[in-house]
Amino acid sequence: METGDPGKAGFDANRLDRLKTWMQRYIDAGKIPFGHVVVSRDGMPIFSHHAGMADLEAGRPYTEDALVRFFSMTKPVTAVAYMQLEEQGLVHLDDPLEKWLPEFAQTPVFERVAPRVNSRRPRRQSIRMHDLLRHTSGLSYGLFMGDPVAAEYLRERTDFEPQDGTLADVCARLARIPLAHEPGERWTYSVSLDVLGRVIEVVSGKPLDQYFQDHILGPLGMDDTAFQVPADKKHRLTALYNKTADEKLELDETGEGASKADQSNPVTCFSGGSGLVGTMADYLKFVEMLRNGGQGANGAQILGARTVKLMASNHLEGDIASMGVDSFAEVSFHGVGFGLGMYSILDPAKTAMICTPGEFGWGGLASTVFWVDPVEGVTTVFLTQQIPSSGYPLRRELRAHVYGALAQSRS
Repeated sequence: METGDPGKAGFDANRLDRLKTWMQRYIDAGKIPFGHVVVSRDGMPIFSHHAGMADLEAGRPYTEDALVRFFSMTKPVTAVAYMQLEEQGLVHLDDPLEKWLPEFAQTPVFERVAPRVNSRRPRRQSIRMHDLLRHTSGLSYGLFMGDPVAAEYLRERTDFEPQDGTLADVCARLARIPLAHEPGERWTYSVSLDVLGRVIEVVSGKPLDQYFQDHILGPLGMDDTAFQVPADKKHRLTALYNKTADEKLELDETGEGASKADQSNPVTCFSGGSGLVGTMADYLKFVEMLRNGGQGANGAQILGARTVKLMASNHLEGDIASMGVDSFAEVSFHGVGFGLGMYSILDPAKTAMICTPGEFGWGGLASTVFWVDPVEGVTTVFLTQQIPSSGYPLRRELRAHVYGALAQSRS
């Protein structure tokens, strides 16, 4: 990737180079298979570096055009798709979910009436589109939570995995499972953006993959991003790894054998929460569109500038910690709010991290992350493929290195 002069962009080049040593240290220790980071200012990449192996077992090096699983970095894409419909007056943030998905009209709320005695009760209010976007819906995940509601998610296959059925199929099963709590009561990371993906299908009349292609991926030139990896590209898909108890890597799936690259068993569930696969170059186009007020580098207007500002604003009454979640992955949620599909930094001092008020972004299960700093004009994207994202303080350390290299601040 062609990069500009860091010094002219207000960065110290020698300090930026510390990112190479930082990534290599994790690679040499066998903690991540590879790392790829791009730092930009005002739309110009001023640092780009990658190292490591796309597939350790096969001895295949990571290359700039490698395909990676974005996992939850799909969520902001889904949020953008929904806000396009909002801009057209087709949906509204205060719409009840059952207006578009009637199967959720009677979804109850989980209630523990005594130790080891579980029940369910009618909910007091509807899930709103707003709740889906900011994770206050009461929906949950089977993968992370380890409670009675999560157990039902796993049993009913409602984590929106690639071959779980269509979005309509999974939502029909999900609507029968009680909410973890009353809508609006707490912040709970969940399949909310997957459900929102189904809303987009109903409102637009298009399958989610086609809507993304027509209105976001195609216009931005994100040619390598999709829910299903084509046969002629699966050799570029990286392997996926899990962290072991002794802080090493255990193979989860190869690129060639990935569920999202299996032509004999195609992806049926277009997960708006975790389904996209793509390249660094592609995702950088999406991130720069957000930084540039909804307009891509190629001039494609994906959203209005005020819409992006609304998405990046905090939509909670306080920070996420005040709504019952102190931290997520390895990052504290004190001083961190949540907007529409993305976090929003409220108070850097409370986060105990080097960051800027108004910064927004999100990460993925395999330790990927991006952020946009509108004040400094800085964007950062980091890719690897190591589960879980809480395994190491990668995101905290990445932020420290990037801001430690910022020599000329605008605030």
